[in-house]
Amino acid sequence: MSGTDDAKRGLRRELLAVRSRLTGDDAEKTAAVLARRALSLPELAGARTVAAYVSVGGEPGTGALLEELRRRGVRVLLPVLLPDDDLDWAEYEGPASLTETRRSGRITLQEPAGPRLGPEAVTGVDAVLLPGLAADLSGRRLGRGGGSYDRVLARLAAAGADPVLLVLLHDHELREEVPAEPHDRPVHVVLTPSGTHRVRGRG
Repeated sequence: MSGTDDAKRGLRRELLAVRSRLTGDDAEKTAAVLARRALSLPELAGARTVAAYVSVGGEPGTGALLEELRRRGVRVLLPVLLPDDDLDWAEYEGPASLTETRRSGRITLQEPAGPRLGPEAVTGVDAVLLPGLAADLSGRRLGRGGGSYDRVLARLAAAGADPVLLVLLHDHELREEVPAEPHDRPVHVVLTPSGTHRVRGRG
């Protein structure tokens, strides 16, 4: 295992421990602030299709954002975790369209119940909202380590697709630097309750 892998694992443990102590009130307040901030972004104002996710556990909440995007007529795609940890996609049609899915040894996920669109569906979106545990001022994102979104980003690159990549975080999860490897693709926008942080090189 490389030193970068060790550093990532250690930082994940630290950040997940902090998230585990967040309350429902914390999550609700953060979700409302982040939804307002995200919806004011020009990168989302003109989007026709957005790939997003349903937050779980201590993740900054996405429910309010998903609903407002749908209300505005934006087509929202949500992930469906496949047995090999790749992601399929289906359209979000409101909270009632979500079903609970639990896989062995994993947290319960809220996934869309509609028709599966295939892993390649993500290559046609205008923006991708990525989950993460941390990011830095260069846009390097630290995920949970399962590799699902590394595959998504590789798929986008292979297709020549260039959607805006955004990550929602708690304030303390924006770091000066996070450990990264050469294949890690940076995001363009980091959103926290206290601010919008655009990475140089886009827009």
